[in-house]
Amino acid sequence: MTVPVSTYRLQVRPSFDLVAAAELVDYLAALGAGWVYLSPLLTAEQGSDHGYDVVDHSRVDPARGGAAGLEALASAAHAHGMGVLVDIVPNHMGVATPIDNAWWWHVLARGRASKYAEAFDIDWGFGGGRLRIPVLGDDPSLSIIDGQLDYFGVRFPIADGTQGEDAQAVHARQHYELVDWRRADAELNYRRFFAVNSLAGIRVELPWVFEESHAEITRWMRDGLVDGLRVDHPDGLLDPGRYLDELAVATNSAYVLVEKILEGDERMPAHWQAAGTTGYDALADIDRILVDPAGRRPLDGLDASLHTELAPRWADLIHDTRRGIADGILRSEILRIARLLPGIDHADDAIAELAACFPVYRSYLPLGIEQLEAAALDAVRRRPDLAQTFDALLPLLADPGHPAAQRMQQTTGMVMAKGVEDTAFYRYSRLSSLTEVGGDPAEFSIDLGEFHHRQEERHAVFPASLTTLSTHDTKRSEDVRARIDVFSELPGEWREALGRLRALAPLGDGPLENLLWESIVGVWPASRKRLHAYAEKAAREAGNSTGWAVPDETFETRMHALVDSAFDDQQVAAIVSSIVDRVTPFGRSNSLAAKLIQLTAPGVPDVYQGTELWDLSLVDPDNRRAVDFPLRRRMLAEIADGAQPAIDDSGAAKLLVTTRALRLRRDRPELFTRYAPLTAVGEAAEHLVAFDRGGAVTLATRLPVSLQARGGWGDTAVLLPGRRVLDEITGRTFPGGEMRVDELLDRYPVALLSTEA
Repeated sequence: MTVPVSTYRLQVRPSFDLVAAAELVDYLAALGAGWVYLSPLLTAEQGSDHGYDVVDHSRVDPARGGAAGLEALASAAHAHGMGVLVDIVPNHMGVATPIDNAWWWHVLARGRASKYAEAFDIDWGFGGGRLRIPVLGDDPSLSIIDGQLDYFGVRFPIADGTQGEDAQAVHARQHYELVDWRRADAELNYRRFFAVNSLAGIRVELPWVFEESHAEITRWMRDGLVDGLRVDHPDGLLDPGRYLDELAVATNSAYVLVEKILEGDERMPAHWQAAGTTGYDALADIDRILVDPAGRRPLDGLDASLHTELAPRWADLIHDTRRGIADGILRSEILRIARLLPGIDHADDAIAELAACFPVYRSYLPLGIEQLEAAALDAVRRRPDLAQTFDALLPLLADPGHPAAQRMQQTTGMVMAKGVEDTAFYRYSRLSSLTEVGGDPAEFSIDLGEFHHRQEERHAVFPASLTTLSTHDTKRSEDVRARIDVFSELPGEWREALGRLRALAPLGDGPLENLLWESIVGVWPASRKRLHAYAEKAAREAGNSTGWAVPDETFETRMHALVDSAFDDQQVAAIVSSIVDRVTPFGRSNSLAAKLIQLTAPGVPDVYQGTELWDLSLVDPDNRRAVDFPLRRRMLAEIADGAQPAIDDSGAAKLLVTTRALRLRRDRPELFTRYAPLTAVGEAAEHLVAFDRGGAVTLATRLPVSLQARGGWGDTAVLLPGRRVLDEITGRTFPGGEMRVDELLDRYPVALLSTEA
């Protein structure tokens, strides 16, 4: 298995296809990236910008450059000594446009007689032998066009022998039933990706389904086009471990990463044939070393003041949001599990409660039985009236061979993701930089000792796991979070500014107001369009004052007025401008610190497209906007010519740090063979993150506001190895040994020292 030294993630889409990506490879090589990391490439729904809605496993999407585009990209990458990592989607397929998905169309046309009927995870009995498709709106009118059923432009097949003149009568004779979309929550009979009706789960555990859905992927590996794979959402699979075993056989044990979200001290199962996760766990650690623990109590107080009732504890909040998901948009999944457990009274209620109490995404029985037991203890505490039902359920849900246990494991991750990431993260706004994928907002910050411990463990256990700061799924980009982190050092100033903003543009939902204003300040300057789109998504995901199914127009009018006030109200604009000016310099210090730590710490660092400069982005689709690569090329050329850019609006300083770290990691791997914390002494020692990777030394500033307030580094020194070192960022040399930090960090808040070759 070849392991990359680093990756650079590109979002391949019709507007930036594989041919365009191939033309960018020379820039990525000059930047110092090790591998090119690509979003899904198989044929997806027409117009898809993300590629996770695959409709045809047999070919590279022509809209994304097709087979020729992949060959061009692979050829360019390999010519530059770079590998290629591709995101794959084994859990589900896109079914929004049935006629474009041959597997789905075949099932609709032939029902249970179709070869592909078992490929999709369908409970035919619950649908009375028909597949329920939730597409109908208030007008259920159907028509027949060109021998197909038509619903406002979406076509469905008509089975042989069921033709007729009346569309409703023809529909009644089909192997599928078109139903009102609002029935999906409780009456659906096929497994989806989370609660997305247009993404139907497939049963990749069946050998022939694996083979057909992976034939093109394995061809890429066999033909030397692709060097590694990133597996999307493995927790949705029946048996992720077995899937990874099969993938290892099919790819000759290539480098494989899994999009696995870890909770707390949870580790990826050691027996999985995967090099590690996609890096959200590393993101959480880096964020928290840059948060001031002294800000916790005042920000707790601010959060409490925003609620009309007692602010919920995080654990209670996520229990309730997960229970809401289990009783709401994922009730179909809960009921399907209950149908596998006949004769147990109140099984659906108890299953929903267990899912709401599950402490991690899922178990992998027999691995993780303790998580089920922990969920049962919490469930009994919360619902003692169901104690007997839990007693009856537990032996069955603990049995790896029981179909209810298998399906329960596939479902708890859905409940967690939708209840926490997509609901609670929008309700809990104490410090919104901490409500990030893979992070636990209840953990406010960590100290240097804990940070070093976690890096030592990563180096020892999963050294080839990816590390990241921004992805296509993060709620806020790394630079937005770095700016919001500053509020932990200025809680009083933020409370005062927020109070004034709330008075000038009242919304009537305190936590959401805090979330919106933190996000506006974090991403400023931004267009109205971007901020209106974010506010709408955030408010509807939170679900407290409005929602996706039934938006509250009155509330949303006030919400959009809040966004507009940042542009149109002089008083509001002045407050926003003032607080942005106050936090931006410190946010940039945090950004540079986070970037250097991530690029040099244990693991395989990934750079998300465009984040080598400042990138102020919010949740998707905002974080998937086009990147100005010509600008980055020009700036990189200037740095190659010796430029030492200031820390200014251009972001060139971040590009300098990024390229120097990536190049050192690529060109001198012998300097990255261990992890050892370095000792700082003196009055500001706690402000320095310092570690030695085996010859490459990282120095990064933390808590820059209080550092400035105390007058700088003073006599603080760091104890380096007693040999001459080069600062890769500034090009200066130092004698090593005991060095004053103010000398090392007089130009930038970070330094990357290497033993001279």
